[in-house]
Amino acid sequence: MIKYDKLFQTMKEKGITQYDLYTKYHVPKSLLDRLRKNKNIETVTINKLCNILKCDVKDIMEHIQDDDSF
Repeated sequence: MIKYDKLFQTMKEKGITQYDLYTKYHVPKSLLDRLRKNKNIETVTINKLCNILKCDVKDIMEHIQDDDSF
């Protein structure tokens, strides 16, 4: 499972709010909802968030091992 809890911590550290993301950087509210719920997002979105926050991928997401198999 991919979790985005680190994203919100990094945003706090950088002084960027969710409101900033959708007003200043045009990140859709629906995408923010997907991130809060740890749902799938596209890699282009991960790239955009890293550019906005000037951070690395590991600063916004992490992999948590789960029991699901293919």
